[in-house]
Amino acid sequence: MISTLLVANRGEIACRIFRTCRELGIATVAVYSDADADALHVREADTAVRLPGAAPADTYLRGGLVVRAALAAGADAVHPGYGFLSENAGFARAVQDAELLWVGPPPKAIELMASKTRAKELMAGAGVPLLAPVDPDRATAEDLPLLLKAAAGGGGRGMRIVRELAVLESELTAATAEATAAFGDGEVFAEPYVERGRHVEVQIMADAHGGVWALGTRDCSLQRRHQKVVEEAPAPGLDDAVRTRLHDAATAAAHAVGYQGAGTVEFLLAADGRPYFLEMNTRLQVEHPVTEAVFGLDLVALQLRVAEGEPLPAPTPPEPRGHAVEARLYAEDPARDWQPQTGTLHTLDVPGGPGVRLDTGYADGDTIGVHYDPMIAKVVAHAATRAEAVRLLARTLERARVHGPVTNRDLLVRSLRHPDFRAARLDTGFYDRHLTALTTGAPEDGPRRAALAAALADAAARHRGPGPGPVRLGAWRNLPAPPHVKRYRAEPDGTEYEAAYRTTRTGPVPVTGERAVAAAPDRVTLETPDGLTHHYDIAVHRGTAYVDTATGSYTLTPLPRFTDPTDRAEPGSLLAPMPGTVVRLAEGLAPGARVEAGQPLIWLEAMKMEHRVLAPASGTLTALHATPGHQVEVGTLLAVVTESADTRSAQTGENA
Repeated sequence: MISTLLVANRGEIACRIFRTCRELGIATVAVYSDADADALHVREADTAVRLPGAAPADTYLRGGLVVRAALAAGADAVHPGYGFLSENAGFARAVQDAELLWVGPPPKAIELMASKTRAKELMAGAGVPLLAPVDPDRATAEDLPLLLKAAAGGGGRGMRIVRELAVLESELTAATAEATAAFGDGEVFAEPYVERGRHVEVQIMADAHGGVWALGTRDCSLQRRHQKVVEEAPAPGLDDAVRTRLHDAATAAAHAVGYQGAGTVEFLLAADGRPYFLEMNTRLQVEHPVTEAVFGLDLVALQLRVAEGEPLPAPTPPEPRGHAVEARLYAEDPARDWQPQTGTLHTLDVPGGPGVRLDTGYADGDTIGVHYDPMIAKVVAHAATRAEAVRLLARTLERARVHGPVTNRDLLVRSLRHPDFRAARLDTGFYDRHLTALTTGAPEDGPRRAALAAALADAAARHRGPGPGPVRLGAWRNLPAPPHVKRYRAEPDGTEYEAAYRTTRTGPVPVTGERAVAAAPDRVTLETPDGLTHHYDIAVHRGTAYVDTATGSYTLTPLPRFTDPTDRAEPGSLLAPMPGTVVRLAEGLAPGARVEAGQPLIWLEAMKMEHRVLAPASGTLTALHATPGHQVEVGTLLAVVTESADTRSAQTGENA
């Protein structure tokens, strides 16, 4: 029996595992980097052990350090969570060699399946359908498009779509570098990229006594940068024959490697309905809560049971019930190439209720940093039907209060309500087709009235009396006074709004036609000209107003506030679009080098993903301040490109 469990992970998954441990009476141990010293998973654990450093390679990826932490804390078992060392057979063996219980599959099974190239060879021998591999050195135009994938890990890292042979070599280099940084293994392979395919997977749970459960299907087709964004169970629209084929293939994969514990077998479902084996993840998946909801199970509890040598509770799993959908809330800006965002998470308030679940590694006041994945939380809705679960999740997200860095919350709500998603017309190209429409601004009246509410709340806060008496919004004048005007910039799109009102004896009177029914520093009620009443909840953090309504939320920065770095930068300046680390420069990049517009010059790593900084114009590199390993803040000057006279002349001619 496990008495004390160390979780070799951080954030949301560590908190999730601790929750089950508390229910089972198991003591918990956290490990943490210096960047995570005050993280929620550290605060929730019974004991915590420091891993000196901040970068994953110095902390959570150092297996020997984690094993020593487990021994020092008196743990008798280790759970790897997902990511980091969860699919590292060497780490699993090190845990066992230290006479600790490993909560995961046998190291041999991890070895066979953790490398996608070896897993495909094994599955081919078992008769599971595969996409034929492509040798990148021999690829031709007929092989395009290609998908480059890291052999040793997942989560979209080390993955690239190649549509032109001319960029194959550079994309291989980038994929190899990203895979090495994320998994410590730079092996990359290529296979045909299937357009408009669906990502469908089967959850399995196996014990050491030959028992294997196939716990239904999940659809994870809504992805950005090859990372899942929305997942659901069961996968909609599959006929019984396809579902049975997927279950049989997943069960065969588990038996083929003597699997134990939780795992996921992933398939690509082509437009014609044919499934192809992608990979087997030898760990718990991020999206496991949707399966838990549908089957009424605790998969972490089952993992612990299996690790203790117990059989599965029954020969067959329980019957599934209803439908569950999960959305990943990320600190990122979908409209700006999914750029990760950092800063203080002032408020995270997701309304609960029957059928709603929140898994998170953050609480109010926590900091979202640059070193790790930008996922803030997973929000899950479970209901009797898919339509009801989708409706519940969209409304829950819409009503959530998320104050701090820019998030993908609005994108999630719009995605769930998009006609294609509601009709289960799903494939991995969903965001390629719909992202622009999904990230367009809100209707003009929404942010404009939110700005007005913020201005009235600000007036109420500034003019409130010293006691609990009524709000004083200014002295009464017999002569009409000019309106008070306050300007705001809506984040993240930068649109500016002007809020104007006059102060009267009975309170503020907006000059735009709305009527202020009530105005307090934290809540304003407006009546529109057509007689509709809207409530606005306002919170101000570090000068920024966060306005929450029944149908959306707005982030408003009073103007003037900050100067955009590009406003004071010289023409041709390359500025860091986010905080991060310079990981490499274009080959031969140095002052005096000739560059072409759109050419990748500098690569930054932020939140475990690489981001390219491109040349803004064709010309000459006249200054280079970036060096590999250099930590930069947003707006840092990285380089300067002086536009060539030929380019300026061409542009002048085009504009003539």
